[in-house]
Amino acid sequence: MSTSLGTGLGAVSAAQAATRVAVFEFELLDTSSEVDIRGPKPEEIRRLDLITDEVRRRLKEAGYDVLDLSPQQAQIVEAAPFRNCNSCELPIAQALGAQIEVIGLVQKVSNLILNINFQLRDVATGEVLRAGSADIRNNTDESWLRGVSYLVRNRLLDPPLTGKAAP
Repeated sequence: MSTSLGTGLGAVSAAQAATRVAVFEFELLDTSSEVDIRGPKPEEIRRLDLITDEVRRRLKEAGYDVLDLSPQQAQIVEAAPFRNCNSCELPIAQALGAQIEVIGLVQKVSNLILNINFQLRDVATGEVLRAGSADIRNNTDESWLRGVSYLVRNRLLDPPLTGKAAP
């Protein structure tokens, strides 16, 4: 008999509710003609935080144990950006006690065209369990949130996470 938890995005079993997830901050890769050598613009940094928080919130609402990353903050800063480190985030996720990790990247092609990507991996094996990508138009809070909402509903939580690759 399975106990169900959660609302909105669908119910998850008690076994799935115990799944510990490390959601790392989304990163920005600016390949547009307006790239700034000093790094992302303040509004883009804020949007990265916005969509990272949204993914974490939705996972919590779905019954997953979203871990606090602050005990490994120094290691995270040293290893970033994760898109260039050849899975260096896996030991960080292991140290946090995560079963699953989520890393994300927003590629800015232009101020009108952006692409939100995520990869979900089994921390014990490093195996990619899921990945997703959504093209968005407009560099606004609303478009970024709509893109990440699509990815959570249609790629991240469907079917529910278990920490093991689906058959």
